[in-house]
Amino acid sequence: MSDPVMSEDEINRQHREKMQRRQAARKKVLATKTEERGLLIVHTGAGKGKSTAAFGMVLRCLGHGMRVAVVQFVKGAWGTGEREVLARFPDLVTCRAMGEGFTWDTQDRARDIAAARAAWELAKEMIADPTYRLVLLDELNIVLRYGYLPLDEVMAALQAKPRDLHIIVTGRNAAPELIEAADLVTEMSLVKHPFRAGVKAQPGIEF
Repeated sequence: MSDPVMSEDEINRQHREKMQRRQAARKKVLATKTEERGLLIVHTGAGKGKSTAAFGMVLRCLGHGMRVAVVQFVKGAWGTGEREVLARFPDLVTCRAMGEGFTWDTQDRARDIAAARAAWELAKEMIADPTYRLVLLDELNIVLRYGYLPLDEVMAALQAKPRDLHIIVTGRNAAPELIEAADLVTEMSLVKHPFRAGVKAQPGIEF
C-alpha cells in the first residue's frame, strides 16, 4: 500500500519543525564560540580566486571602517582593478605593489630577491603598526617557494603578530609550516579555466 500524499500544510509543518531543530543545534554550537582574536589566514592551491577572495575580505573590513594594509609581492609590473578601487579609500587603505612580475618575467634572481626583501621589510612595518586591523600579503607564498625569503624569519614574524591583527597570505604552494600555523586555510582547486581554451587574461576577471 502506498504512503498517503501529504498536504502542503503538512509538508510546511515538517519543514518548519526540521528548521527549528537545526536552529536550536546551531545556537548551541555558537554559544561555545566565545573567543575573538586576529587570525592567520592562508589562501593557496592551483585554482583561481586566492587573491580575489582575500580582496573580498579587505572590502569587508572597509565596510566596518577598519584600516587595512596590502603588500603585493609579485603583482607590481601591471595595473590591477583592485588597486584602482582601493586608491579611493586613502584614509583606510595602504596598498603597495612591490613586485616586478613573476620570476620568468624578470629573469633576474638577484633582482627578485631584492624586491622580495624590500616588500617583506615593508610588510613587517605594517604588521607592527597598531592602526591596522588586517594585513594582506599577496603572493607571499610564491617568493617563499622560490627561497627569496627565509621561511623561518617569515614564520617567526607571522606567529608574533599582534593578537587582534588579521593577516592573509596568498599564493600557490603554501609551505607546510605556514599551513600548520594558520587558523584558516582554504585551498582553491582547479576544475576548469578558460586559459586552457585559449582565452587570455581579462580586466575585471584576472586583474
